[in-house]
Amino acid sequence: MGGENRYLGLAYLSPYIVGLLVFTAFPFAYSFYLSFTDYSLMSSPEWVGLDNYTKLFTRDRTFDKSLKVTLIYVFSTVPLKLVFALFIAVILNYKLKAINFFRTAYYVPSILGGSIAIAVLWRYVFADTGLVNMVLGAVGIEGINWFGDPTNALFTITLLRCWQFGSAMVIFLAALQGVDKSLYEAAAVDDANQWQVFRHITLPLITPVIFFNLIMQSVQAFQEFNGPYIITNGGPLKSTYLLPLYIYDKAFRNFEMGYASAIAWILFTMIMVLTVVAFWSSKKWVYYAGDKRS
Repeated sequence: MGGENRYLGLAYLSPYIVGLLVFTAFPFAYSFYLSFTDYSLMSSPEWVGLDNYTKLFTRDRTFDKSLKVTLIYVFSTVPLKLVFALFIAVILNYKLKAINFFRTAYYVPSILGGSIAIAVLWRYVFADTGLVNMVLGAVGIEGINWFGDPTNALFTITLLRCWQFGSAMVIFLAALQGVDKSLYEAAAVDDANQWQVFRHITLPLITPVIFFNLIMQSVQAFQEFNGPYIITNGGPLKSTYLLPLYIYDKAFRNFEMGYASAIAWILFTMIMVLTVVAFWSSKKWVYYAGDKRS
């Protein structure tokens, strides 16, 4: 009977296992092999050793520019998004009238934000004659060239990413609601103000959730594609040319699959290194239930 149940369980798991092996594990391993080859889709891969990686770090100025833009994008977008998500979560944690409606309304952009339609809408909202410049003109401020200036273009893409804070906000909200209310009551007896309560009670108790959101949002930011591709196509002057766009161009426009795989593995390595650093640093600032650290 136990054997039958074991085989039945494996039968139920088989679609996932097959999908994992065929669509994830094999492409993952094969891309690593391709990163050491010259492969154009039209012929068999030709082994070139470390040539792709050598070219990336010594002769490819586009890669240098794209890497710089990607790091600026990630390290500006993730903190802003987390701070804004936590701020909104704190507000929505209060018992306000129609609070469920506001929680839903703030979550909707997270559902729609990654779609092509929203990226197209964002491009028109920040166009020279778009809604934002119309509002600025109505209050006597000259319109801004959002997509023609490299700094403004990157800021616009960053703003789109920050606008998709709904998922992080919901997780923060769940963590805030899980904080022991007796701690707040004890703080009230000690006459602690709102900032002291947040700094010494709320923030330490939700650090595991902050850490989780930090990892997830960082990984997603490194893989951002739709917004920069649809809105600016990497321009102007490659100021929004993130590494995923560079990988796409090399793989599907220039048909340099081997070189694109090498870039993809550099991106993967960056994500892994930053994740390891985050886990290492978490020992100093993340506090779990039962932790005896002060």
